[in-house]
Amino acid sequence: MGKSILVTGASGFIGSFVVEQALCRGYEVWAGIRAASSKRYLKDDRIHFIEMDFAHTDSLSNVLQQQKEEFGAWDCIVHCAGITKCINKKEFEQGNYLYTKNFVDALIALDIVPKQFIYLSTLSVAGATQETTYQPIKDTDTFAPNTAYGQSKLKTEQYLASIPEFPYVFFRPTGVYGPREKDYFLMAKSVKHHIDFAPGYKRQDLTFIYVKDLVGAIFLAIKCEVTQRAYFLSDGSTYSSRSFAEYIARELGNPYVLHLQCPLFVLKVISLCAQFITSCFGKVSTLNADKYKIMRQRNWQCDITPITHELGFRPQYNLGKGVEETIAWYKQEKWL
Repeated sequence: MGKSILVTGASGFIGSFVVEQALCRGYEVWAGIRAASSKRYLKDDRIHFIEMDFAHTDSLSNVLQQQKEEFGAWDCIVHCAGITKCINKKEFEQGNYLYTKNFVDALIALDIVPKQFIYLSTLSVAGATQETTYQPIKDTDTFAPNTAYGQSKLKTEQYLASIPEFPYVFFRPTGVYGPREKDYFLMAKSVKHHIDFAPGYKRQDLTFIYVKDLVGAIFLAIKCEVTQRAYFLSDGSTYSSRSFAEYIARELGNPYVLHLQCPLFVLKVISLCAQFITSCFGKVSTLNADKYKIMRQRNWQCDITPITHELGFRPQYNLGKGVEETIAWYKQEKWL
């Protein structure tokens, strides 16, 4: 029997790709999901499902205890579960920090800590760093996340790193895109309707990572059995604020696109209004206060030298190739 792996948030965009790759590599795969989670991308009969409620410690411990008795500890856990959008920003700390803490505390109490606990973090833990120099963000920089999302992820990292000998690995990817992803899909829809928005007038350096490259990096870390390390992750290139839209336009047959630059103060007003209106209906807006701070940031470059040197990571997708595959999937699935 191959190595056993648990993927939390397995029904999500990134988690579902991790599950697929684990199956391809011969792992015994457990998909950690909520009771209400969709299994649209989890159809393989080899998948073991485990319902996990990180909010309720008693039921979580019971589920993990049963797992321990029947199968023992997992060799590796890839923790993709988390919150990227919410109505109240306090939910970020609950969904990203507290729920992860509950999970890890239960693993420790039951003595089923895996050989590796890979935590999907974010480049946003660094905050608006090197905004004047436009130098790649590094581990040695002072982190000051300016979003509730980034703050919750950094707090989680700090907690995991504080546990003696805990086998954490932090992945801090820049913007992740690819098939099944819905936020960048909104950009594709906008470009299809001949409109592209760019935030502000000042230079903005953007970076991206295709989902399959991110997943490939995760399995490199597993193969190398690395622990207690953190890695920033991008495709190694830097792009302008128009690049993504231009590649989308090419894949859509080069439609005419009107590139509009929105003043930051206007974007802030729009974001706050959208957040207020949708919250009144109990929904989450794509444009919100946290998202505004992300769009306002000018420098998204990050140093991927550590992961290339230590794990041999070599991105297989630049933005053009990744967008080509993504748009083809959107068309195939009738999203576009």
